[in-house]
Amino acid sequence: MNRSTTVIAIGIALALAGTAGNGTPTPLGAQEVGPANGSLVVVGGAMQDLGIVRRFIDLAGGPDAPIVVIPTAGGAAEYDQFYPGLRQFRAAGATNLTVIHTNDRDEADSEAFVRPIQEAGGVWFPGGRQWRIADSYLDTRTEEELHRVLERGGVIGGSSAGASIQGSYLIRGDTQTNTIMMGDHEEGFGFLRNVGVDQHLLRRNRQFDMLEVMEAMPDLLGIGIDENTAIVVQGDEFEVIGESYVVIYDTGAQIDTGGDFYFLAPGDRFNMATREARRLANTPRPLDRVQRRPGG
Repeated sequence: MNRSTTVIAIGIALALAGTAGNGTPTPLGAQEVGPANGSLVVVGGAMQDLGIVRRFIDLAGGPDAPIVVIPTAGGAAEYDQFYPGLRQFRAAGATNLTVIHTNDRDEADSEAFVRPIQEAGGVWFPGGRQWRIADSYLDTRTEEELHRVLERGGVIGGSSAGASIQGSYLIRGDTQTNTIMMGDHEEGFGFLRNVGVDQHLLRRNRQFDMLEVMEAMPDLLGIGIDENTAIVVQGDEFEVIGESYVVIYDTGAQIDTGGDFYFLAPGDRFNMATREARRLANTPRPLDRVQRRPGG
């Protein structure tokens, strides 16, 4: 594959038939990639922008909505209600926060463990190693209840490891090192179907790493998210928020520079089902420098 460093930095937004009150696309009909109901907030790590946190809180139902934080990726044996990761949520106005954690899959299958999730408007996964989330919660009642949060219109969010776990293909899921793209854990929660999510992208100079995955899995949609940057997903569409860029890896795209990926900036929108980006200016129009390949 061409590893040209010439890529397209673009500012895009999707022309929508309808939007939710917060400006995020409203899901319409059956979804191919994203959730049919509810929202996702997928952050590339090192989250400092309280605007991202506030967006998550709003989608959860507001400052008083019950929010569950699951810091299992961090690797500690225990977490309690004094977990430091709650500070950002409190600073952004959240008042109803609960921390749950287990490394025991039997506990993750129990009624007592999932009860806070059943009552939550939002669930958040902080950073660490994404395989730890998979080991504890995949194919358990906890995972079932996470999907139900979305079904009832809630929000699932996460940063770094909490971003990658939301895709169907688990990027950097190896238990030995986070430099292996296709490791010994390859299954995520699948809130985003046929999608792999990488994080800390530009800050850690990772923008070429996804090409290995795309070569092995050319039908996959690769999404790379830089630090302090997020995508807010509803249905098959997302909006970029935060301070940096999101990178799209799509073997069906024909980029006029010949590059292997292209950039989305804050405010840009992307349809993951059609794999099309739009720029919302005075007149909504498609991006003219990225086309679909024949049959792509």
